[in-house]
Amino acid sequence: MSATLEKTNEITILFAGDSGDGIQLTGTQFTDTNALFGNDLSTFPNFPAEIRAPLGTLAGVSGFQVHFGSIEIFTPGDECDALVVMNAAALKANIKTLKKGGIIIANTDGFDAKNLRLAKVESGVSALDDDSLNDYNVYKIEVTKLTKECLKDSGLGNKDIDRTKNMFVLGYVLWMFDRTLEPTLKYLSEKFKKKPEIIDANSKVLKAGYNFGDTTETATTRFSVGKAKMPKGTYRNIMGNQAAAMGLVAATQRSGLDLFYGSYPITPASDILHELAKHKNFGVKTFQAEDEIAAVASAIGASFGGALGITASSGPGIALKGEAIGLALMLELPLVIVNVQRGGPSTGLPTKTEQADLLQAVYGRNGEAPVAIVAAATPADCFKMAFEACRLAVEHMTPVFFLSDGYLANGAEPWRFPNSDELPAFKANFATSNDAPGENENYRPYVRDENLVRKWAIPGTLGLEHRVGGIEKEDGTGNISYDPDNHQHMVDTRAKKIANISNNIPLQDIELGEEKGKVLILGWGSTFGAIKAATKELIAEGHSVSHAQIRYLFPFPKNIEAVLRSFDTVLVPEMNMGQLDMMIRSKFLIPTIALNKVKGIPFSKNEIKDKVLEILK
Repeated sequence: MSATLEKTNEITILFAGDSGDGIQLTGTQFTDTNALFGNDLSTFPNFPAEIRAPLGTLAGVSGFQVHFGSIEIFTPGDECDALVVMNAAALKANIKTLKKGGIIIANTDGFDAKNLRLAKVESGVSALDDDSLNDYNVYKIEVTKLTKECLKDSGLGNKDIDRTKNMFVLGYVLWMFDRTLEPTLKYLSEKFKKKPEIIDANSKVLKAGYNFGDTTETATTRFSVGKAKMPKGTYRNIMGNQAAAMGLVAATQRSGLDLFYGSYPITPASDILHELAKHKNFGVKTFQAEDEIAAVASAIGASFGGALGITASSGPGIALKGEAIGLALMLELPLVIVNVQRGGPSTGLPTKTEQADLLQAVYGRNGEAPVAIVAAATPADCFKMAFEACRLAVEHMTPVFFLSDGYLANGAEPWRFPNSDELPAFKANFATSNDAPGENENYRPYVRDENLVRKWAIPGTLGLEHRVGGIEKEDGTGNISYDPDNHQHMVDTRAKKIANISNNIPLQDIELGEEKGKVLILGWGSTFGAIKAATKELIAEGHSVSHAQIRYLFPFPKNIEAVLRSFDTVLVPEMNMGQLDMMIRSKFLIPTIALNKVKGIPFSKNEIKDKVLEILK
């Protein structure tokens, strides 16, 4: 008896198991298959900080959640329709996320006495064998045993065979959700093209998982999700770090500058270095420095030499870069600093997400040291805002922070390729020998235009010799000055130069809802998806609610105060203890309401929706 095929608009699946079970790869391949099919989607990878997390334990559980549909998708989903678990710990850690009546696909070989003990199942009885899962549809599959049986004549060792069991699970899930094997088979042939025995083993197990679903009666229902209606164009599935790297490359192509990327590896920013290293054909130079200070210093040196210097890190590394960022500000050189935020303080939660570095970006340097700050809202938006960070840095000769976070960096969504003519060209204002002074005069490197921006004087240009350093400068000449009035003037000038950027950024708009009303939900960064999903539901229920997302955080868009004052109440959800909320309150004296969460995981749609309903009551 074949399974019936049920059509649905959206599905959320969570894959969970040990880090060594290939959970992230399984989730990624399933995501890519749905993206190629034409679904809209959003993902949330969640994994331990340890390279070799303790097997079988709750602390060692790795998860990958994907929400895909034929409708517009904003979040990875509040609850799961299906939960795929490789062992007892994965089930125990994630059962609370599964809807009542949802599907559990369980590898029964991961529920033996040893796994139950490691997962601290006090009764010593598997949940698969008692009545605790009666509210769910449980499909028990001996994944490990079936994988070994499939490859018993392969000649591979037990360790290599065990590594392929995630392909059995993937094959079964692709069958259950009516998807083809072809994208994964193509991936395997490209990934392991120098190891045909690995291609053969993984392909064989993948097909075995699919055929197991097709020929057994473990499941009586399959599910089909149609293609999403999306604007015409060429799409690819993209993660935030990939999008950021491409945005940086695109910016240098549209500006005609070389890209120099000085970086030191740190989770979750390292993948930007990995991605940029693939693009040497675009004049990209990547440098892995010995530490964070050397990384930012090398980028400053590159900018001094006429390239666009870029550096990236997460919160701990940004703290180390602080003095050098102040130097770039003092020299008035373009520098882009990427902060892929993670849980803190100190080492904190390296693989978990947070938005707690906003005030660090605004104030985290000695002295009065204002720089520009932009933030992305979605994984694909990392392309646009990384591009914008480069544009502002070059046009205003200043360091610019680009804020992302772990949720955006590792999350994925469909991205429509922009045409090159959709990206604005921008040019550096280089000083030339024509700017050189007369025979008895010195070059004045800090002469400014109407926006208080100086020209970019490249060393080696005849007649443009000038002093550099971090000691306070005399305005115009750049000579060392300890004069108190000059210092006040220079502090005011640097602040005004950053404030002038508000003339070169878009006005704040309303993402969803009316231009005025009862409640405005004001977001920044990766809160975007949850806020938009909540707002959409609230509007559909007849509530006066709107959503605005700030991408330009310092300076603010010129009209932001007028937007905020058009609503009775402003709610500010943040994955911190209220940093944007503090900035809004202090600058505009508006009594905003903060909604704060610092758990290492993003907001759910319902957390925001429930808070708005509480306000409306």
